[in-house]
Amino acid sequence: MVIKKVTDPAFKKYGQILKSYDCSEIIETMKNSTPLPSDVVYEPSVKVLESLDIFNELQNREYGGLPIQIGYCNGNNYMLNAVEYHRSSEINIAVTDLILLIGSQQDIEDDYSYATSNIEAFLVPAGTAIEVYATTLHYAPCNVEDTGFKCVVVLPKYTNLPLEKSVEKTGEDALLFARNKWLIGHKDTDLGSQGAFIGLVGENISLK
Repeated sequence: MVIKKVTDPAFKKYGQILKSYDCSEIIETMKNSTPLPSDVVYEPSVKVLESLDIFNELQNREYGGLPIQIGYCNGNNYMLNAVEYHRSSEINIAVTDLILLIGSQQDIEDDYSYATSNIEAFLVPAGTAIEVYATTLHYAPCNVEDTGFKCVVVLPKYTNLPLEKSVEKTGEDALLFARNKWLIGHKDTDLGSQGAFIGLVGENISLK
């Protein structure tokens, strides 16, 4: 698979690089205060990250005053496994080099299946902050180095937390997996047993 950089014009339909933020403090905090497991761990809201000055700046500027949460996704991963989308942009800050496997919500079929052949790969260099648009399909980052990856994840408050009310699993509602999280899983994972909609068609992409 060809891995492009987020500076490539091909990334513009998926998101944008955020250049007007000082991310040094949150990157150092991530390096010193968050784990790097052998698998993947996601924490949606982390107090030590939300206590930093960048929290208010991102909340007021990037989300126009809406309540936000700052967490992280760290670990080791080389697989696609699933794609998800939100009704809002997601901000990622790469603490290490990492690769995002992404696609477009517009390419989801009428039956809510999605062909993995549509996926593109982009390298996000360490220290880079990006906005991932609401219509961009994404999931856990992938390793560049064998030592793993660390990534700050910023989203509207309560995103990815468990649903408080169930919905009938018809149409797009079948994809609703958590708060503000619509997910399509691959059959070669255990996501189906967790209640996820299995609709990825094609190989479960691996970068290893």
